[in-house]
Amino acid sequence: MDIPFGYSARGIAGAMREIIGNAIEAVPGVEQVRIRVDSVVLPHAGQNNIAPLNGVKNIVAIASGKGGVGKSTVTANLALALQSEGARVGVLDADIYGPSQGMMLGIAEGVRPGVRDEKLFLPVETHGLQVMSMAFLVTEKTPMVWRGPMVSGALLQMATQSVWSDLDYLLIDLPPGTGDIQLTLAQKIPVAGAVIVTTPQDIALLD
Repeated sequence: MDIPFGYSARGIAGAMREIIGNAIEAVPGVEQVRIRVDSVVLPHAGQNNIAPLNGVKNIVAIASGKGGVGKSTVTANLALALQSEGARVGVLDADIYGPSQGMMLGIAEGVRPGVRDEKLFLPVETHGLQVMSMAFLVTEKTPMVWRGPMVSGALLQMATQSVWSDLDYLLIDLPPGTGDIQLTLAQKIPVAGAVIVTTPQDIALLD
């Protein structure tokens, strides 16, 4: 008997097999049952009329209204948690001015993505994740005095010209606020969901 989950569930698969198997075997006339729990992550629709990214089923944006609330930490931990459950996960560090995912995920300074056909990036792989960040393309000494169109172009280039390989989820670590990158994301990239990171103080202000 096959039981497909619509999400990655490696951590509970064994318990589910036992619970369901015991319940079925308790039915009179059933002598033995074999249960296989599988995960099939399906793509969810993003904004209308926006083509999906090649090799990516679902895109989840991680955002915050201000800096310093733990958005990048949430992104890294969520990516690793999903990967540990059996999902294929990628991380796109879209904080152009202050990329931190390389450091968060323990990627050595100076690591660069591979290149295919002189125009496509091969994301850096670490801990089972596929990672792309502006930090892999520049150095700490590279000046980043960019206007809005250049920032938006960098996001689109990393998103659309990276060779993502059969990802269930691509997590995009956004810069804080609601600037050009967030607007570009809403208009050009098919986002299936979002996580908004706040602090208790932010929530108190909304009450």
